[in-house]
Amino acid sequence: DAVKQTGAQAVHPGYGFLSENAGFAQRLQSEGIAFIGPNVRAIQAMGDKIESKKLAAAAKVNTVPGYLGVIKDTDEAVKIASGIGYPVMLKASAGGGGKGMRIAWNEAEVREGFAAATSEAISSFGDDRVFIEKFVSEPRHIEIQLIADKHGNIIYLFERECSIQRRHQKVIEEAPSPFLDEASRKAMGEQAVALARAVDYESAGTVEFIVDGKRNFYFLEMNTRLQVEHPVTELITGIDLVEQMIRVAAGEKLAFAQAEVKLNGWAMESRIYAEDPFHNFLPSIGRLVKYRPPAEKIENGRTVRNDTGVYEGSEISMFYDPMIAKLCTHAPTRTEAIQAMGEALDEFQVRGIRHNVPFVSALMHHPRFIEGRITTAFIAEEYPDGFLGNTLPDQSRRDLAAITAFVYLQNEVRKRQIEGQLNGTYQRPRGGDWVVTLDGIDYPIIGMLTEGGCTVSFSANEKPSRVTTSWTPMDTVMHANVDGRRTIVQIDQRRNDILLTHRGSSVSGVMRTPRAAELNALMPEIVIPDMSKYLLCPMPGLVVSIHVEVGQKVNAGDTLAIVEAMKMQNILRAENAGTVAAIKAKAGDSLAFDQVILEFEQA
Repeated sequence: DAVKQTGAQAVHPGYGFLSENAGFAQRLQSEGIAFIGPNVRAIQAMGDKIESKKLAAAAKVNTVPGYLGVIKDTDEAVKIASGIGYPVMLKASAGGGGKGMRIAWNEAEVREGFAAATSEAISSFGDDRVFIEKFVSEPRHIEIQLIADKHGNIIYLFERECSIQRRHQKVIEEAPSPFLDEASRKAMGEQAVALARAVDYESAGTVEFIVDGKRNFYFLEMNTRLQVEHPVTELITGIDLVEQMIRVAAGEKLAFAQAEVKLNGWAMESRIYAEDPFHNFLPSIGRLVKYRPPAEKIENGRTVRNDTGVYEGSEISMFYDPMIAKLCTHAPTRTEAIQAMGEALDEFQVRGIRHNVPFVSALMHHPRFIEGRITTAFIAEEYPDGFLGNTLPDQSRRDLAAITAFVYLQNEVRKRQIEGQLNGTYQRPRGGDWVVTLDGIDYPIIGMLTEGGCTVSFSANEKPSRVTTSWTPMDTVMHANVDGRRTIVQIDQRRNDILLTHRGSSVSGVMRTPRAAELNALMPEIVIPDMSKYLLCPMPGLVVSIHVEVGQKVNAGDTLAIVEAMKMQNILRAENAGTVAAIKAKAGDSLAFDQVILEFEQA
């Protein structure tokens, strides 16, 4: 109806599941409307994960050992998994985006995972079929981008590394992969082309592979659509994939050959999600009170690009995927692309919801990531107790202490000017002794404003640190130079302190006179109430099921309830043994963040 009302000749379906909907493509065809995507046969063949693996094997594409038949129930799933050998991966046949996917390391996890994967598959795709395959050790997720026309020309545009994932959903993508060599890149590209040729593929598409530590690669799935992470391929090849999709749909031949596609530099993409990395990446909803991404630019050989669909003041709801932006950088080398991403993330301001900017920022400074030693298990291995924030080195904390001093001294000048305490005559406050406190740690300093910044002495024996910046009290992002170190800090001035956000870490900064700091140390600490006897809803969501009854005894690890938010089902487990005293919610209830679900008897 929208096409007919507007007189459009074609439809580009975007990234969503409509893009892989063969019925939609067929309907457009019957109405004489061009579908900017592959033909119906290719969508059908590759949209079914079981059938696509059979086609891949027939096209001599490497496939993962597994069982591709339809599994009728949990008992059969356990039998098949035992035959393949643990660990195994359970996947929805019609799945995508990590939905309907579970890793199982034993029989109990197969039983629980099969039920959850089946439920998610029905909810997300209306198809409850689940298959099982071997879980590859030291796995890396590497995919090949294809572009094909209607005249039999198929070209691969190198690869993307998408191994940094949580809950099987991508967080960081980069192109090319730091792991592949020319031989493996060529072999993967040629197998991807062979698979596309087997289904007469046309338009843009992606063949995903799982790659082990010895560069053995196995077909995972084919996405018959434009991928969310396509910008990194565009940045390293200079080829606009959306433009090529439109040209292909119009019947044009590809204007370039495989040998003409060159790899130029390195590109990174960070997916900015509305989720809380400090609480197991649970979804977050609410209003974007502030949404100010870094400026898009090409400067000194570095590119910053931000693809987004939200704006300041818009609402993030529980009904859609949590991704709100894709921040991309490009530079001549991987190291420079990472540095550019780190700086861009330091500038990315999001307020009003919980978000993962601190996490992806911390990744850009993680030694293992910088070295390129990554697998799909990276997050689980490096953050086994969850993400607790980035730990700043001592030098960075001292730099933030110096910046805190500058902010307070600059504000003091502004106050005096506004209040007229100096009879309208502008004078800089004299230097003096102060104590800067960052998250409870004191830094005695001597601070003095200077032209374009300030100097801060941490001790009589040290050379004073020099802060230079054009920051004013109305700015929310400071670009500073601290003793030659380029430093970007978000500044949130609050009633009693300032919040400084830098490199994925947020610290509270206060500057006081030595006497005020001495008295502050005597103030009583606020005692946080004990909420351990309650099961609280960790995010706004819909209660799918309650798995306990009043009076039931539970052990640590037992399933208590399942809550769905942003198309993902989250299993809530008991942290300790106890007895259920009361149930405050039921299946079908919509709960707010921290709303009580269960209450336990006090020990």
